Amino acid sequence: MFSKSCEYAIKAMIYIVSESLEGNRVKVNSLAQEIGVPEAFMGKIMSQLAQKQLVESLKGPYGGYQTSTSHAKKMSIIDVIHAVDGSQILEGCALGLSSCDEKNPCPMHEQFAEIRQSLKFRFGQKSMYDLAVELRKGKTVLVR
Repeated sequence: MFSKSCEYAIKAMIYIVSESLEGNRVKVNSLAQEIGVPEAFMGKIMSQLAQKQLVESLKGPYGGYQTSTSHAKKMSIIDVIHAVDGSQILEGCALGLSSCDEKNPCPMHEQFAEIRQSLKFRFGQKSMYDLAVELRKGKTVLVR
């Protein structure tokens, strides 16, 4: 459903928020290892997330990535999707047409509009904080 970059970014954000709740900063190498992503690719994704201000990047031997609890409580999966893949999946045409709306719909417009609304609702419902707490409690996993 998402690009690989977006999938990895969502996993990374959940993990970073989870670690941030314990006061830990996460380095790219440990993050890449923890969620099973090539380190160089993870570094590019994290730079993108830091640039979009979803995480804070701290340099130096005690550096790494972190986010505050208050920021994590306001952030949803939609924020991560927009930061990495843009709004196309939640706003674009199902068939990729440059212009598709109720006045000039594609053959799938009506069905996809319902799916899109459902996705926006679901992905906006839980915060990254909520997802990280579920991970911490062992209710969810990031890798199999």
